[in-house]
Amino acid sequence: MIINVGGRTDIVNYFTPWLINRLEEGFVYTRNPYNPNQVTHYDLSPDIVDAIIFCSKNYSPILEHLPKIIKKYNIFCYYTITSYGNDVEANVPCIDKSIDTLKKLSEIVGKDRVSWRFDPILLTEKYTTDYHIKEFEYITSRLHDNVSFCVFSFVDMYRKVYKNMPEIIQLTKGDKRLLIENMGKISKKYSMKIQSCAYDENLEKYGINNSGCVTTDILEKANNIKFKENIKHRGSRKYCKCLPWNDIGAYDTCSNLCKYCYANNSAKRVERNIGLHDDSSPLLIGKLGKKDVIHKAKQKSMLLRSNKQTTLF
Repeated sequence: MIINVGGRTDIVNYFTPWLINRLEEGFVYTRNPYNPNQVTHYDLSPDIVDAIIFCSKNYSPILEHLPKIIKKYNIFCYYTITSYGNDVEANVPCIDKSIDTLKKLSEIVGKDRVSWRFDPILLTEKYTTDYHIKEFEYITSRLHDNVSFCVFSFVDMYRKVYKNMPEIIQLTKGDKRLLIENMGKISKKYSMKIQSCAYDENLEKYGINNSGCVTTDILEKANNIKFKENIKHRGSRKYCKCLPWNDIGAYDTCSNLCKYCYANNSAKRVERNIGLHDDSSPLLIGKLGKKDVIHKAKQKSMLLRSNKQTTLF
């Protein structure tokens, strides 16, 4: 099975001590977001966990721990660096600082285990198509030698996005085409592979791949492993072509406070939940209660073999 560390919240940035404790103890509890008293127990043994997928906007807190982690687990790291400032991503490091951290990450785990995410792309009067194209080239020029590929996507216009960003401007087909054409040209200029995320159009003529972000091919190349044949890439949303994975995070806990985020409802709720966090708890937020029912997840490895050590922690 695949463990996702970063879909519901930025665990790497804000909860690395908790994550290291979970890996050391070998299990984690996760609440069902739609039925909070239903708790899932995941075994974190390397014999069961085929790979850990990290996704973060700041890898600084976990850098010192990664040498041990990669000796025990197969991993892949997505580093999100966008065009926006703190007016959109309130607590995210600036572009140059993020690029420096990505380079350190790449040195530790190897570029084959690192992908740069340039997403989501959205428009406002400040953040225009020209602005994104200019920033995309700048970031590409700085880190193209440090990543295996780049992933981009366009913002999903959830109701809460309109609520949190009334200044947002709907992307037109023309806007998307202009961005796609230019990102394809820039990627070719710097010899950087690029692919779309959950996009329904074939973009090969622009030099853009339409693969999933988390696939057997990507993980096999990054970790020198082999998956069983004919594993379905079902994805988690429309047009997604990724392997199935399990998220160990929790909604309404990310202090990045990005305006476009689908995983936070309000800053107040985030602040309240953060106050309940305990690094020693098997749950990311809070502790088990009398009404909680624990269900052990049905976990099964999809690998043909695993050569990772299991006694380092």
